[in-house]
Order: sequence, then C-alpha cells, then structure tokens
Amino acid sequence: MIASLVHNNITYKVDLSKPLDISIPLSGTSRNPIAWYLDKPLIEPVQLDDWTGSVSEGASVNFNNIRFNPHAHGTHTECLGHITEEFHSVQKALKRYFAIARVITVAPELKGKDQVISRKQLSGILKGDSPEALVIRTLPNTSAKRSRKYSDTNWPYLEEGAAEFMRKIGVEHLLIDLPSVDKEKDEGKLKAHRAFWNYPEAPRMHATITEFIYVSNRINDGTYLLNIQTAPFVNDATPSRPVLYKIMSI
Repeated sequence: MIASLVHNNITYKVDLSKPLDISIPLSGTSRNPIAWYLDKPLIEPVQLDDWTGSVSEGASVNFNNIRFNPHAHGTHTECLGHITEEFHSVQKALKRYFAIARVITVAPELKGKDQVISRKQLSGILKGDSPEALVIRTLPNTSAKRSRKYSDTNWPYLEEGAAEFMRKIGVEHLLIDLPSVDKEKDEGKLKAHRAFWNYPEAPRMHATITEFIYVSNRINDGTYLLNIQTAPFVNDATPSRPVLYKIMSI
C-alpha cells in the first residue's frame, strides 16, 4: 500500500505494507528485558475458586492477568508527568501519532567510568538537520538488547547538554534503545529528562520520550516516517510500539 504524506509542505511517499517495528515485545518469560531492580513481568491465568482461566486446564477461554511496569519491562513512551508532582497522562501529551524521524547510530564516549552521548556527537551527526523525531541506536548493537538485564549495569546515557541540544533544534519525540535517557544512579537528578522537557522553566507538555526500543542493524540510518502506537493507559507512561516506514521518495 503506497501512501502520500504532506508534512511542512513536503510530500513523502511511503509503503505502508513494509513496517519496521522497533519495539521490544513484553513477555512473561525470563527472556524479557528488565531494568530498575524488578523481576520479570507476570502473565498468568485468573484463579476464581476452583476455576482457572486456561483452556489447557479445562476453561473455554484463556483469561490472563498481566502484571508489569512500563518503565522497567520493555518499550514504553512517557510524558512530562514522569517527573512532575502533578499528574499528566501520556495519552493527552501525544497529540499526533505520525512524525518524520531521523534514525542515527551513536557510539557512546567514555567519560570516567561512564559511557555518555554528548551534544558534540549529536551535532556532528545531524549537521544542521532538525528532525521532529530522533531515533538513537547505540553501539554495540546486538540482539542481546532484547533480553538484557540492565539493573546495576550503569548503562550509557545522554549528557544534559545533548538533551538540551535536541530540545533547542526542535526534536519533539526522542526514542532511544536504553532503559532511560539518564544515568541509572544519579541521585534523582534526571538531568536529561528535565533538559529535554525544559522542566520546570517552560515545560514542553507534548514532547515525548520513548525508551527501551531495539533498532535492528538491518535498518539503515536515515529519514523515515514514524508511527508511535501506544496502549491507551491513563498514566505517565504506557507500553508502546514505534514503527518506522522507509520513505520511497520526496
């Protein structure tokens, strides 16, 4: 299915029959990725007295409860409400579900004992481009990211200046293949989150951050149509399924 999209007076053509899913599905198994010191998600049949919600155990349907944390257990999209005392739902923050996105690959730099993504790196890669959405793939990039246990690993993160740079060039939707844009243990400073959302100075209510994605090496760096699909949870964050579409022509 070939579709045409007009954005900023530019017409893009994409093939909607060839989606590139960059999410990590959530499962109730030990292969599920995990962060923030939690156990794996729990997916199990409902128990009501002597009735078990499983066809294999005699029920007419499978009827499971699912217990998970969107921040810790896989691909999720979050809004400003993640760091504010006031409640804000990601469902109200995300007004449009399509954006023109730039996919880039970055090798974090060693800074002391940390691995960081800097403003200089992003500026050098983007070379004046100001995409509405930015998808960051970090190196090394292996399929192990789809099941990695991140707790107590001091994963790479964005320096405050890098997040500020993205905000200033107009990036509205930031997507990254790490559990968080911030350092795992930063005493609650959340410098990258705050800089990207410009909080508390002038909060960007409709900007979103999507974490825990996985961008296959089969997907080249470049410009794509991005569709951010979210589960309709009234919460600061929700499980999501970002999907890229290759742009055929402009």
